[in-house]
Order: sequence, then structure tokens, then C-alpha cells
Amino acid sequence: MEQVHADTRATASDDDIELDEELESEEDEEGGRRRRWANLSYTTRVTLSFSLIAAMTAIVAIGVVSLVWEQHFQTYTNDNMTAVAESTANQIANRYATAHEFNETVLQPANNAVSLSRGVGMQVVDENSNIVFDSTTFVEGVDGLVVPSIAPAQRQDNMAYAPIVVNGQAVGSVRVWVYGSDQLLRVADQEFRDKSYQAMITAAIIAILLASVLGFFFARSLVRPIKRITDTAVAIKEGDLTARTNLQGEDEISQLGETFDTMASAVERDRKLERRLTTDVAHELRTPLMAIQATVEAMVDGVLPVDEERLITVDSEVQRLSRLVDSLLTLSRLENRSNPTKQEIVDVGEVVSGIVATHEAYVAESGLRLLYRADPDVYVLGDPDLIRQATANLISNAVRYTDEGGRIFVRVKRGESMASIAVQDTGIGLTPEEARMVFQRFWRADSGRDRESGGLGVGLTVVKEIVERHNGWVQVEGRKGEGACFTIHIPLYDEREQRRKGGRSKQQFRR
Repeated sequence: MEQVHADTRATASDDDIELDEELESEEDEEGGRRRRWANLSYTTRVTLSFSLIAAMTAIVAIGVVSLVWEQHFQTYTNDNMTAVAESTANQIANRYATAHEFNETVLQPANNAVSLSRGVGMQVVDENSNIVFDSTTFVEGVDGLVVPSIAPAQRQDNMAYAPIVVNGQAVGSVRVWVYGSDQLLRVADQEFRDKSYQAMITAAIIAILLASVLGFFFARSLVRPIKRITDTAVAIKEGDLTARTNLQGEDEISQLGETFDTMASAVERDRKLERRLTTDVAHELRTPLMAIQATVEAMVDGVLPVDEERLITVDSEVQRLSRLVDSLLTLSRLENRSNPTKQEIVDVGEVVSGIVATHEAYVAESGLRLLYRADPDVYVLGDPDLIRQATANLISNAVRYTDEGGRIFVRVKRGESMASIAVQDTGIGLTPEEARMVFQRFWRADSGRDRESGGLGVGLTVVKEIVERHNGWVQVEGRKGEGACFTIHIPLYDEREQRRKGGRSKQQFRR
């Protein structure tokens, strides 16, 4: 018994193995078909798809047309033969009404019908089912000999019948059939049907060829811009950051190309910013680091005494390095949009008045006067901390380039659609050329000034980035030796637009 169970388990195990092998074989075949299809080019796949669609459409159309054609064509031919039988019967009836018998004259319409209808047989029988006319004895056979032709077995589907009615009484009937056909199809009808099928098949072949050609060109039109995008991506990967697809249009692929170009421009801009930042940082850090290194080495070597004055010098350079690094970090975050901008309702007059208050002592220590004026109810939507920083940078820049005894005017105004923060000084001023360069990183007016007076050269760049993040711009005006005026323009808060979008109102903000 145990042996039997062991054999049964062994057999079942073998069956499972064979089933697994069959399933794996089927999966491998299916995977192979998928791989073969995937290995075909996109153009080939689209062309084949168009051809298959055309072939399937043609097959379905031919099948449907054939089904309908056979039904209606059979009805049409039956109606024709019935019409011949009825017409002949009516003519015979008219003559029979006068002769009262089936003679040659009465049966002449049958002879006429047979002679006019090629391939059609006819019989006329009287009321006693006696055949009084039979066209089978007049069939022309081989070599022009007249040979008898037997009428087909009388069935409902292979003969057309029509009664011969005289004075309301049937005196006989007419039978019509087609030689060699069980469906009342004449030779001409059969030829017409066969040629119709040939025409449909020819049309299907032409449709498949046209679909293949159209599919090929359609696929080429799709592949061409995709290939341009691919080539551009390869060029950018190889280091050519100026490569672009230059695709334009309203279709999805053209929009993809435009988006790709925008992305490539952003990558190129970020790479340039990265390289410029590296160069600028190396340039700006070199001088204070060299000063610190020289001073420390001199003190270590005993050339300079380690006193308070030397330590203050080192500390001053370290503080400058710290401010430079902080400014660069702030600028980098603004340029890379790494920190989201707050969206708060900001009372510009209140924010700027706080900055003016904290800078009054600093301005006074520099021997300058600080004047401030603000229009009431000037609101914008933005980040109050960034607006404070931008205003503080403009005030510090004005103090830095204004000689002792000068004045600085800060003004907040409300325009039709823009809020403005203007910082005007009576300092060294700007030429038109300097006004165009003032927002470049590490650029400073009056390059002859020392670094303590000239600043770090990134403050105005930070201002520009902050204002642009608020969808505004910075206006620069000035004349050499007469001072300069920097004006920040930011869109006013539109309460109706914010209500439409579901934002907060100024009443909610005030509460």
C-alpha cells in the first residue's frame, strides 16, 4: 500500500512539473512576441498598426456587404424572374380570352420571353397540368445543334410561377427557371456578383496599401520632432548647454519641445550662476583671507606684536567674511527659489517705518539725516521679512555712498496699481552706464573706494531678486555727483481679486 501511495505522489509530482514547464513555455513565447514587437521601430509599429486596422475594417466591411448583398441580390433575381413569368402570363391571358385555347398565337409571348431572356427556361401548363409549351426543346447546344434540356425539379426556390387568369379563373400557369442555377441567377447576374466581389477585394487591398503609406508618413512626422528632442538631450548630456530643439507649434509634441527648451535654458542659467558664484566667491574671499593669513603669520613669527589692534584687524576681516557668506547664501536661496515666499497682506508703510526707526542711529553715526514719509493704507501681498531686507539694503547702500552731511529720503507711495518704496540720497550718484550695471553681483560704484566704504557688492543684487519674487521691479535714477534714487515697485493688494480666489481680506488681516 505504501508503495502505491509513493507511486501516486511521484506521478502527481511529474504532472505538476510538466504543467509548470508548459506554463513557462507559454510565458516565454508570449514574452518573446512582446520583445519582438518592442524591438521594432516606432515608425514600423505605427505603419503595421495602420495596415492591420485597414485590413480589419476591410474584412468586416466585405463580410457585412456580402451578407446583405447575398440576401438582397437573391430577392432581386427572384423578383426579376417572377416579373418575367407574370408579364408572360398576362400576355397569354389576354390572347387566351379571345382564342379560348392554347394555340401557337396564344403561346407566342412565351417564345418571345425565352428569346429575349438568355439562359432562361419556360413552361406553360394548362389547368389540367398538361404542358402546352416547353422551351427545353429549343435549347441551342454544341455546334449549333438543338438538343433537349430537362427542366429542374419543381421546387419553390428554383422556379418562378405566375397563373394565367381569364375572367377570374385560372386556365393555366407559367413556370420560369434559369439553366444551371438553383437560385434563378442568370449568367449575367452571376458575372455581376463575381465582379462585385472582385472589386471589393481590390478596394480592400488598395485601402491597406494607402493606410500603410499614410501610417508611415504619419509616424515619420511624429518621430522627427521626438528625435530632435532626443538629439538635443544627448547634446546637453555631452556638455553643450546651448543645444535647443527650437520646436514651435500648438500640438503636444511642439509644446513638449518648448518645455524642454525652457528646462534647458534654466539648466544653462543655473550652471552659469554656479560657475559665476564659484568665481565670485573665490575672488571676494581671497583678499580678506590673505589679510588674515598675513596678519596671523606675522604675529606667529614675531614680526608683529600680538596686541589688541592686530586682533581687532583680524576680527574685522572675519566679520567681513561672515557678512559676505551670509549675503551669498541669501542670494543663492533667492536665485534657486529654495525657500517659498510668504503670501501675507503687508502694510508697506508700517514695515518701512520700522526699518527707518532701527536705522536712525546708524544713519546719524554716519553724519547723515534720515527723512521718511508714507502714504496711508498701502498694502501688498508678499513676504514682510523680504521687504524689510530689501529696504534695509537700499538704506545701507545709500549711507555707504553718501558723504557726511548728506541726506537720505525714504518715501512710500500708493499708485494706481503699484506700491513704491523710494530711497533717495545725495551721494556720489550714478552714470547711465553704472545704472545698467548696478545690480550685477560684486559690482560697486566708485571702484577706488576701499571695501569698508564700498560694501560687499551683493546687496543690490539681493534687492533685485526679492522684488522679482514679488512680481515687481526696481527703478534706478541718478546723476553723477548729485545722488541716486532706487525705487521698488510691487503690485498693490487687490482685495476683490483675492476674495474671488478665496483669500483673506484686509479686515481679517487687521483683526
